[in-house]
Amino acid sequence: MTTRELDAAGVTDPELRAAYLRSRELNARHGRTYFLATRLLTPDRRPAVHALYGFARWADDIVDALDGAPDDERARALDRLGDDLARTLAHDGPGPREAHPVARALADTARRHAIDHDLFTDFLASMRSDLTVGSYATYDDLRGYMHGSAAVIGLQMLPVLGTVTPREEAAPHAAELGVAFQLTNFLRDVGEDLDRGRVYVPEDLLAAHGVDRGRLRHCRDTGRTDDRVTSALREFASVTRAAYRRAAPGIAMLSPVSRPCIRTAFVLYGGILDAVAADGYAVLHRRSVVPRRRRALVAADGLVRVAAARLTDRRSPGAPVQAAPADRSYQEVA
Repeated sequence: MTTRELDAAGVTDPELRAAYLRSRELNARHGRTYFLATRLLTPDRRPAVHALYGFARWADDIVDALDGAPDDERARALDRLGDDLARTLAHDGPGPREAHPVARALADTARRHAIDHDLFTDFLASMRSDLTVGSYATYDDLRGYMHGSAAVIGLQMLPVLGTVTPREEAAPHAAELGVAFQLTNFLRDVGEDLDRGRVYVPEDLLAAHGVDRGRLRHCRDTGRTDDRVTSALREFASVTRAAYRRAAPGIAMLSPVSRPCIRTAFVLYGGILDAVAADGYAVLHRRSVVPRRRRALVAADGLVRVAAARLTDRRSPGAPVQAAPADRSYQEVA
């Protein structure tokens, strides 16, 4: 995050600036697609998006990458993070110095954009469930988990991105876009999640194709493919594409200067589904990625749209935008 971005966002406290920089670092290191899209936002919006991503990434890392620590230690680490956030949200100003930087940046963003604190509570609840829940019987069960792990992320973003419609009209689409992105990650990471003891593809969907966890484990361990597994994963991809279709109308509801960012993320994440299909749904054996050339073309298109949107925005001051006290950013479909 550049000094210009922090200045544009009105972040002046040196310790808060350092906290935002830590969140930006997490975004740049772990969220390549997300980070690329964020670069298409206006500078004043970027720090808030980095703060939202940085906190979510840090919590996810506690669950998935805490050096093989036992579940009770991970649970305590999540509790400490939640306590840090609660204390910082209750504090007027930069927050306690001993609080984790990602919590301090998130609390500041929540204050600036009037983000509902319950969204963070729901998120942490889903993160804790990953320590004890390794599968989901039905898609409805999975949706319950994804409310906290994904839908709330879209809802957190909405006040930052801004809308041209009443926010409550855009909210279901924003939540669904968060779900679509997470379903994409679930499909891409089936093998890696299996190694962590988790299967996010619903059990009833797998069973309809004659697949269970044992069959997935066998394919993962032997490197073999199985037509039944491929068929199940193809159906899960169809479920994911349906989520994108439900999310798509929300892009036009966003502030015009935010749409290119969200459109870019929408297209790039959707491209992961295409890459998985092109790889024959071999997600138990390797991670599918969007080709670098495709990423560059989508980003270039986003830059053109950004320039057009900002020019229009300058020509029409006072355009109706529903916003919280600071700014916005999200995504659209052509």
